[in-house]
Amino acid sequence: MATYDTLNDRQYEAVTTTEGALLIIAGAGSGKTRVLTHRTAYLIEERGVNPYNIMAITFTNKAAAEMRERIDDMVGFGAESIWVTTFHSTCVRILRRFADRIGYDTNFSIYDADDQKQIMKEICKRLQIDTKIYKEKMFLNVISSAKDTLTDPTEFALSASGDFAKQRQAQVYREYQAVLKKNNAMDFDDLIMKTVELFKADLEVLDYYQERFKYIMVDEYQDTNTAQFELIRLLASKYGNLCVVGDDDQSIYKFRGANIKNILNFESYFPHATVIKLEQNYRSTKNILDAANSVIANNIGRKQKALWTDQGAGEKIHFKQFDSGYEEADYVARDIDKHVREGGSYSEYAVLYRTNAQSRMFEERFIAENIPYKLVGGVNFYARKEIKDLLAYLKTIDNAQDDLAVKRIINIPKRGIGAATINKVQAFADEQEMSFYDAAKIAEEIPTLGRAGAKLTPFVNFIQTMRSKANFLSVSELVKNILEDTGYVKELEAEDTPEADARIENIDEFISKATIYEESAENPTLSGFLEEVALVADIDDVVEGSEYVVLMTLHSAKGLEFPNVYLAGLEDGLFPSYMTIASDNADEEMEEERRLCYVGITRAMKRLTITSAKMRMVRGETRFSKVSRFVSEIPLDLLSGTVATGKSIPREEKEQAVSPFANSAKQILREKPIVKVPVKAFTTNATEQMSLAYQEGDRVHHMKFGEGVVKQILAGGRDYEVTVDFDRFGTKKMFASFAKLKKV
Repeated sequence: MATYDTLNDRQYEAVTTTEGALLIIAGAGSGKTRVLTHRTAYLIEERGVNPYNIMAITFTNKAAAEMRERIDDMVGFGAESIWVTTFHSTCVRILRRFADRIGYDTNFSIYDADDQKQIMKEICKRLQIDTKIYKEKMFLNVISSAKDTLTDPTEFALSASGDFAKQRQAQVYREYQAVLKKNNAMDFDDLIMKTVELFKADLEVLDYYQERFKYIMVDEYQDTNTAQFELIRLLASKYGNLCVVGDDDQSIYKFRGANIKNILNFESYFPHATVIKLEQNYRSTKNILDAANSVIANNIGRKQKALWTDQGAGEKIHFKQFDSGYEEADYVARDIDKHVREGGSYSEYAVLYRTNAQSRMFEERFIAENIPYKLVGGVNFYARKEIKDLLAYLKTIDNAQDDLAVKRIINIPKRGIGAATINKVQAFADEQEMSFYDAAKIAEEIPTLGRAGAKLTPFVNFIQTMRSKANFLSVSELVKNILEDTGYVKELEAEDTPEADARIENIDEFISKATIYEESAENPTLSGFLEEVALVADIDDVVEGSEYVVLMTLHSAKGLEFPNVYLAGLEDGLFPSYMTIASDNADEEMEEERRLCYVGITRAMKRLTITSAKMRMVRGETRFSKVSRFVSEIPLDLLSGTVATGKSIPREEKEQAVSPFANSAKQILREKPIVKVPVKAFTTNATEQMSLAYQEGDRVHHMKFGEGVVKQILAGGRDYEVTVDFDRFGTKKMFASFAKLKKV
């Protein structure tokens, strides 16, 4: 039996209001899952509802599994009859029984992203569409958006009149659906769209499920799109017992098709609906909630509410503005390190940011400071496909003997060089005991290749041209040349998807990394840049288990909470983004960004630090920005710190926002030596002892720079920093594990 005396008044009202339409506005940290599980138990125990007649629906398998477990624990016998599932799983179950009513076999296939790409590739080829101009992913994105709004190919074509680009999209959409139907297949968007089509086409099937699901509960309702709304509306239209739970202030997935109007206009769709607001927060301190309320109050398109707590005021929000993005990352790393040394745990900390590209500096500083971290909802910056592609180009230009790098980019972008050609070149290279690239250079001499050898010539010529340019271009200029000549970024722009935009941001960050390296290195070279990157790029999944700092985007952070949160990069142009500020629909876009900021603030339980930088490197160029307008929306009496305008923020202790040691471009990137120690005393981790076969004063040999004298050995982060005065190349600083110096 469930107990209800632990619920607050509003929660209890939401649990016991069982008949008719109910909108539960559940603020961040207000216990919405608790309400849903207790409401399910209440329906069964107090209202005598058959578990068979209850449906609870959400978005992710993880959320559904968690709700399933909690309902099973609370309800016990009969709980297995309740449908606790995701939108897509619900539709699959329905279509497996009744898809034949709309012209499909019930054993239809479900196409994943790779299947979709393959079909689209074939369609573009058949329609003679130049995929260098119109990318397959762009068409798939357009089709997905159309299905989110229940727009079929015929309706799409009617709306495309007079617009050539849209007419082409309509043609592709029609062909795409025809192929799926011919193959008795559906994609993920079809699952919902076709279920709605089934309900509208066959009232007998609709009535069957209306009778089955007399009580429907929908979680995260603010994230529903038009198709999902229509699905739920149809199911609930007979009995009207629809309970939706959500928070319009946390609607942040417009780019995925979420329609905030579904929750804002709920009472218009269901005129007799009851609205209950859960405003008591059990997560955060009063100061954090007051800051969140102050920011989100600036949105016009929202339902009025204000989070409150009976917990104490807690710490003020720490605001810090730095001169550069590097100082920002360095401060966060040092601050976490300090608190952990004082008795904290890494697992209590999270760094949240607007774009994936921002993770790069935090990753590098955390590695330098030996701070374990985990990227959530992303991969190591240097392990991302676009970055690995660029590094492979640079490695090939610097060292064409790297067969792995050469083969990675030989067909990026597509040059018509297939696996069979690559295998034949490799076989010839093995036979002649030469590198793959050297074999490619003499492709016309490889007897097994035939005419396919001609396809290798443009690639070889391109690499040879880049190798000659590398002698006088900087690394950042070389990267820009590669991007321009290969059309890499243009291909991503042609995709016109959020994923492609994120990849372009990562490329811009990579160019910034190269530019900063050039400013900080005494003698910047392509080899030196690749050495520096390798020290970070090769360290992935630093620690297993929970004892790590979490790095993640704000979109990935929704639904999570952390005792200590760093909200990084609060600058106009970054957060909110320039695209938002300059948008034709700026007011609506700005409200979405503000909701994202609200989500970030409300992730913090005890301590929130907001940071920004006066200047930040973007695509290799220094960009100066003012503090985000969202920060100015927080009352000064809730903040401690210093604002760049010179305006003092009330605070208990005077805090200096600028790191004292980073005052120049060279200092900004240079790896910080921690302390000089005897070589034998240094360990890279708890289990592995690292020792060097040389010491200060010894003569050593480097495979590229030749012989020199070791001037200094410093322990820093995970490695030694060794300074060597080379006979021919002068003084160089390098990491011992990468330099592989040998005592002469």
